[in-house]
Amino acid sequence: MPWVWVSLGSNLDRDASLRGAVRRLRAVAGDPVLSSVYESAAVGAAGPPFYNLVAGFETDLGVAAINDWLRAIETAFGRERGADKNAPRTLDLDLLTYGERVGVIDGYALPRADILQYAFVLAPLAEVAPHERHPFDGRTYAELWAVFPQAEQPLERVAFSFD
Repeated sequence: MPWVWVSLGSNLDRDASLRGAVRRLRAVAGDPVLSSVYESAAVGAAGPPFYNLVAGFETDLGVAAINDWLRAIETAFGRERGADKNAPRTLDLDLLTYGERVGVIDGYALPRADILQYAFVLAPLAEVAPHERHPFDGRTYAELWAVFPQAEQPLERVAFSFD
């Protein structure tokens, strides 16, 4: 079964939204690996700060099924999709990697470009999978984080409990 990484983010009702999303992940994925939670400013639009983390787990679900499942979790927690893709949201769940697969799979580009673009994705990934290699780039997540322009996208680790 492939190992997958999923990013989780929320800037509306952050605590309840992330706790609920992790409960839903656990119901299907068992005991996922969870990074710390990080707070960051909203990127690309004005809005409240986000809480972000990544979760990793093995699954026998395909890419399309995982994406459908993630969208269903978002909807269950009040995610509204509209014209403004950077609008505040209760949940934003994105499949980052699916094993070592690279390319467009079931209409979805993997690995997700956000890994290399956003501190709020790369930092938690580097925390929990520092020696794992980016499927396309080839460098480890720790190596990628070490050269990332961290000052441009500041993060703060947040004390957070999922229990």
